[in-house]
Amino acid sequence: MRPAVVIDTNVLVAANDKSEQAGPDCVLACVSALAKVKTGKLVLVDSGMRIFDEYRRYACLSGQPGLGDAFCKWLWYNQANSRYCQQIEITPKENDPQDFDEFPNDPDLACFDRADRKFVAVALASGKKSTVLNATDSDWWNFREPLESNGVKIEFLCPAIFICL
Repeated sequence: MRPAVVIDTNVLVAANDKSEQAGPDCVLACVSALAKVKTGKLVLVDSGMRIFDEYRRYACLSGQPGLGDAFCKWLWYNQANSRYCQQIEITPKENDPQDFDEFPNDPDLACFDRADRKFVAVALASGKKSTVLNATDSDWWNFREPLESNGVKIEFLCPAIFICL
């Protein structure tokens, strides 16, 4: 069985070389990670298309001009192929569509970015030992300990960005 991953949008942005924080090593790490995902991982997205909607705001479904765009196109065409992608049902809260029943009810995560909660909810709702891939978003670094204590594994593709935080 392929290891499961949830990919924060910033990985696609960095792979497209469109992130101010991402230097050449970070861009290369993101490109390499996306290539590995295509050949040996299962991508988890939400069945409500929230993740894809965000991807499409930052990457081109035409697959050009960047490698993040190419990955987005590949995933779009493979979203129904259970070998490469699985759609996970997550439940938005009635009073806040950016918060989810599957997101941990932990006071240490109360300030975690609402726009990124969908990634956490998908990782946890999947029931798989999935890993969230992050490139440049400091929120994942700042909340890594409470996220990990709630069962969310994070892979920092560009750890040098966070050394001084």
